[in-house]
Amino acid sequence: MKISFRILLGYFLILGLTAWFGLRVFVEEVKPGVRATLEDTLVDTAQLLAELVTDDMKNGQVSQSKLIDRLQHFAQRNVDVKANGVRKLALTYRVTITNAQGIVIFDSEQRDLGKDYSQWNDVFLTLRGKYGARSTRADPFDENSTVMHVAAPIYDAEKIIGVLTVAKPIATITPFIERSQNKILRRGAWLLLGSLAIGIGFSFWLSRSLRRLQNYATAVEKGDKVALPTLGKNEIGELGKALESMRTKLEGKQYVEQLVHTLAHELKSPIAAIQGATELLSDDMPLADRQRFVSNIAEQNQRQKQLIEKLLELIKLEQQQALHQIVSIGCAALLEQIRVDFSRRLEQKKLRLHIPNVDMQLRGDVLLLRQALGNFIDNAIDFSDAGSEIRFEVESEPSQVCIAVVNIGPAIPDYALPRLFERFFSLPRQNGLRSTGLGLAFVREVAQLHGGSVQLVNQVNGESKHVVRATLTLPTEFTLPKNSQKAH
Repeated sequence: MKISFRILLGYFLILGLTAWFGLRVFVEEVKPGVRATLEDTLVDTAQLLAELVTDDMKNGQVSQSKLIDRLQHFAQRNVDVKANGVRKLALTYRVTITNAQGIVIFDSEQRDLGKDYSQWNDVFLTLRGKYGARSTRADPFDENSTVMHVAAPIYDAEKIIGVLTVAKPIATITPFIERSQNKILRRGAWLLLGSLAIGIGFSFWLSRSLRRLQNYATAVEKGDKVALPTLGKNEIGELGKALESMRTKLEGKQYVEQLVHTLAHELKSPIAAIQGATELLSDDMPLADRQRFVSNIAEQNQRQKQLIEKLLELIKLEQQQALHQIVSIGCAALLEQIRVDFSRRLEQKKLRLHIPNVDMQLRGDVLLLRQALGNFIDNAIDFSDAGSEIRFEVESEPSQVCIAVVNIGPAIPDYALPRLFERFFSLPRQNGLRSTGLGLAFVREVAQLHGGSVQLVNQVNGESKHVVRATLTLPTEFTLPKNSQKAH
């Protein structure tokens, strides 16, 4: 299970449980809250009506009271109102009055006149000077038939001479309770969905950052040239920088050890040749032999110089993780410049260089591409048959451009094909000399920096002559790394 999914799951479980308990509390508290509000309203109503009928109750004229008569017709009024989205079509207040003995002497619904209410809590407690209220089911088996009763005392001086009770069915406030509960649940669901979206967004950001860091580490493990991706100014970004620093130090140490070992091996032969020639020159010898040994020393010294210069160029390129200057390059102009660079050597070996008529733009580092293709031409001149033709061939595809250098000459031995791009590996030229063995390694580094590839293969043309084809493949779309500086 991916860490981002684990974080999302843990986050949503904690949030979900918290929201569930919170919503449950809110939903459960709606009902008692609304009932308490109803009871408070009934208390005020009962106290007001009890005060209004006090005089009639003292005089024993309850049945002739105008207020009582109006209460009698109260429930018969027609109403059609909409309160908070709930439609009300009937008045549901019921008013009863009992005397000091708890006998009903008035009932607005004319149902229980003469009945003894002295044992009901509302009347029983109120007659004893306490707060009297009760909730009673009209149908013992139906919870929704509950009716709330709230009583108020009727005084004669300080003596309680009766009780006025106001009743209202709980069912009348049930729609308000359900509406509030549904509203809380809906908003809670939206809250959960919003929190889930935030969690998914955070998980996606974390997963993307970790995946980019993982891809970077995988590329480093493979030895690919890759720059540290932009990870932001956070802990993941700091981790990426630490990995980049560690990579630089480890690669630098390993690179130096390998380089010193290889360089020592490659310089051993010219140093030994110079040492031998120097010892022989210390003895008397004919002038012709002396000149030959001096020439040999100069030649070996020049070889060391070329080796060190090219090695320094390769070292600089190998340590570079991304291109710093990317420009649009006219392919025809680039190939023509290479012709100018090698015109003298081509003339010396009586070789022709064919450049196709191409009209396309490349993107990359113009100097590095010029050096890389120049190394191809340099090798082609060394291995081409005298008087033959070297050809540039350019093939364009939707996603890449292939620039090939084709020459006629000795085929590359099979054993050498897998090693051509190794540092210091070289084959003897037609004059018996070897190169530094760094040219093709340089080309490979240039290709990798441009996101491309390089290949050398043997071919046979129609005249059964051996043909060597060296191809540099470059992507048509090349994106400038964010930590590079673009040249215009």
